[in-house]
Amino acid sequence: MDIKILQLLDGAQQASGLTVIIDVFRAFSVACYAFDRGITKIFPVGEIDLALQLKQQNPDYILVGERNEQKPEGFDFGNSPSQIIQGDLEQKVMVHTTSSGTQGIVNATNAGEVITGSFVNAGAIIKYIQKRQPETVSLVCMGYACKYPTDEDTFLAEYIKAKLEGEPIDFEGMVEQLRVGAGARFFVPGKQSWAPSADFDLCLDLDRFNFVLKVDRENDLFFLKKLEL
Repeated sequence: MDIKILQLLDGAQQASGLTVIIDVFRAFSVACYAFDRGITKIFPVGEIDLALQLKQQNPDYILVGERNEQKPEGFDFGNSPSQIIQGDLEQKVMVHTTSSGTQGIVNATNAGEVITGSFVNAGAIIKYIQKRQPETVSLVCMGYACKYPTDEDTFLAEYIKAKLEGEPIDFEGMVEQLRVGAGARFFVPGKQSWAPSADFDLCLDLDRFNFVLKVDRENDLFFLKKLEL
């Protein structure tokens, strides 16, 4: 199994084989929590205007997302797991647009198969890859707003690769490094209304969910579906 770690939009565009689009803080952690709360389908879209258009056409849809970490005007929730877990999402459809993760999905045009990546379902991702036994695995780290790599996404790629190759990896050490590094923004008092400290722990709750989120297509739109393992 050839396992590649790739970065940002270029990485998404280069990805081949079974591709994992990674966004730990916070898009694909949010997506897992949304499915756990009862969401039946997620449409990841690249543009706010498209999200608002889908909401106008389908008033029951739930809009979730961010730009510059904050909830766009007209959206129901920001890109925050601590907000999502408080929502009434049972049997709802969600439209999700973010600066990083959802951009990776729409740019992974050469991938044979796409799933999403987060620590909250890392074990399920690893089991899914082991079951599929692809020749090539592309682990694509979407970074911060697709502008520069971030430790949390690269750490998850390294974690998945190490586990697949039977190598040791220090998850707790990663968490502590993130707490004072890339995740320190969740502990800034002035950001608690859109990037609360609870999100840090929720995004790093390792193996909380035993399912993967697979990207499929419906007409001109991508959607995420939950595959229980």
